[in-house]
Amino acid sequence: MKKFIMLVITLGLISILTGLIIIRYEDVKTLINTYLFINPEVKLESKNEYYRDEDFEFVQNTENFSPKNSQDILNIYYTVLNSGEEKFTFYCPKEYDSCLSDVNILANDQAKLSDINNYVHPFNSFSHIETEFDSLGRIEIRIKHVYKSADIKLVKEEVDKIYNKVYDSKKTDVENVRAFHDYIINNSKYDSDRSDKNIVNYRSDTAYGPLFEGYAICGGYTDLMQLFLEKLNIKSFRISSEDHIWNALYINNKWNHLDLTWDDPVASDGKDYLQHEYFLIDTKKLLSIEKTQHDFDQNIYSELKEA
Repeated sequence: MKKFIMLVITLGLISILTGLIIIRYEDVKTLINTYLFINPEVKLESKNEYYRDEDFEFVQNTENFSPKNSQDILNIYYTVLNSGEEKFTFYCPKEYDSCLSDVNILANDQAKLSDINNYVHPFNSFSHIETEFDSLGRIEIRIKHVYKSADIKLVKEEVDKIYNKVYDSKKTDVENVRAFHDYIINNSKYDSDRSDKNIVNYRSDTAYGPLFEGYAICGGYTDLMQLFLEKLNIKSFRISSEDHIWNALYINNKWNHLDLTWDDPVASDGKDYLQHEYFLIDTKKLLSIEKTQHDFDQNIYSELKEA
């Protein structure tokens, strides 16, 4: 009988405690947030071979994954993308009151996420990125990359083959950049069907298109040129406006633009032309020639801010 009474009392206490936990759920949540998630230690476990050990004015690599402001959040996203990770989790510290709000703003700003994407190696760039977070301050980034492993293998082999054929150690950096610029244009055509009619016959938006199919739109020209700039060890990034993307590179102690798309014009006579009007020019000249598609955000790509 005593055992039965004790069992009833125990069950009653469990029911009361369960009820209290449900009623005081917000307090429990606050308790967890306060005592279990105080600046949990987070590290980036690995960096793939396409990690770029380079900082820029807009974003910088970081080892601090406990953000204190919105710039720290930008740097975390850049570092994670730059490392080639497919999934990464970090936490908002309790003293950063607007952290979740700032994460939410960035997660829903596709333009800014694309700007961050422009600073990483093409093989680490995303085609899709998702951010999931909860009220306890746990943030998870999930990334789907543009280039699959099989494509990377093929593209790398072809890039190496072309590089060994075109690169000349006796030439200056400018001369070698021009040689690769000319090679890409001479071996590619602008994919007008895709850009003008939305007819997708080729993978012209990535480096695969100009390499293996002979067709490119601005994304394909830019990615392929970026791969050669990487092999030349020239600091660079992709730069974009609302409707266009091209290359920016630091050469001869200054930043310049390089736009292969506009140097490979679509001619009414059907002939292929190669020009150098957009080859290593500054922002003032770029915008004086053509401003509509090149009207980029100079606060983000501030290395190229017009003097």
